Amino acid sequence: MALRPRIMMISTHGYVAAEPELGKPDTGGQVAYVLELSRCWGHMGFDVDILTRQFEDQPRSERVADHVRVIRLPCGGSEFIPKETLCDHIPEWVSNVRRWTDDLDSPYSMINSHYWDAGLAGEALAHNLGVPHVHTPHSIGSWKRDNMDGDPDELELKYHFRKRIREEKVIFEGCSVLIATTIQQRQVLEGHNYGIAADKIFVVPPGYDETRFSPVSRDSREALKRVHGLDGRIVLALGRMAHNKGYDLLIRSMVPVFERIEDAKLLLAIGATDPTRREREQIGELRLLADELGIADRVVFRDFIPDDALADFYRMADVFALSSRYEPFGMTAVEAMACGTATIVTTEGGLWEQLSWGRDALYANPFDPQAFGHAIVSVLTYPRIAEQLALSGSQSARDGYTWMRIAQQVLRSLEHITASDDQRGVTAQIETLRASARDVLQSTS
Repeated sequence: MALRPRIMMISTHGYVAAEPELGKPDTGGQVAYVLELSRCWGHMGFDVDILTRQFEDQPRSERVADHVRVIRLPCGGSEFIPKETLCDHIPEWVSNVRRWTDDLDSPYSMINSHYWDAGLAGEALAHNLGVPHVHTPHSIGSWKRDNMDGDPDELELKYHFRKRIREEKVIFEGCSVLIATTIQQRQVLEGHNYGIAADKIFVVPPGYDETRFSPVSRDSREALKRVHGLDGRIVLALGRMAHNKGYDLLIRSMVPVFERIEDAKLLLAIGATDPTRREREQIGELRLLADELGIADRVVFRDFIPDDALADFYRMADVFALSSRYEPFGMTAVEAMACGTATIVTTEGGLWEQLSWGRDALYANPFDPQAFGHAIVSVLTYPRIAEQLALSGSQSARDGYTWMRIAQQVLRSLEHITASDDQRGVTAQIETLRASARDVLQSTS
């Protein structure tokens, strides 16, 4: 039997595992993205190895699904290293990967790296192995820098933006295909900080698991509220505890909501399974803000939501609010839409540009508490608006954001790998990969 084409996925930071503890440091939407995309490609006829960093007491390898596994290789010692500084250890990691690949029975056809630390590794390994490199930034340094609050010198000290942007430019120029998750990301990549050619960039959003996230009846929603000890009309926000998520902006936006909707409550399901001291301090600051605004009795704090309970939390909410200061995409909003929950989306990110206002979702600027709050009020006040958003939002999620559709879109981008890759001597590999992709797409269309 012919060997299946082999894909190397690289996601170096965070806790990458078959069943990741989402909410751990640097472990969230990107890890879910990598796992789901890999599962789809495994189902579509590829063998997929997800390469990541080994630390703490993690095993060397782990099975994710048929034809999909996690491979961990060490660098930088045995302790967790934040993504802001992991780049310093990538050369060591690449050396360990090279030694590991020397013992493989079959070569890789493609590398797909995720985030800039993995992009550094992806570029080095693509040159070494003679294969095309598809890079997915997820977050872009210049956009993050320009949208963060705080003292620029302090932010530079923590996030190393100058180094990051310099290295990103090298990655973006060198890779074969660049996957942006939103139209806004593509515009940033084409802009003056990077100047990447438009024909290299393809917009492919993240996806969601349609087998987990789907609507339920109104009676089921009310029953779920009772199961979780809640009543009234619930505005939900959930995710990891981070300043950029804008939970403080959402709390301020709830003041006009509470003035108009007597039984409204805000449910903040935020945090981590093992929160850091700073995360505990941030949650304390949010509690203090709610108290200062006189709404503490209507703001409910819950801990991190386990993955298997996530869909039910979306379903029991009357409104889901994505209030981020900046958001590369906003996967939680798509999951909420898929569950038939009316959704309000931040305009400080890329998802809102892909949605139809008043049909799929509403969107507003979270830096304007009155405007964001009034968007929530309109959903809670007018049942026809809520019903329209629930119906069309779930349909749009199914039509455009399932993981299988996303996996197909990334494969289609391979048709556009340009002749500039000939300098790597990978023409034959590109043609083989394109042929495999075409066969897969024809069999799954």
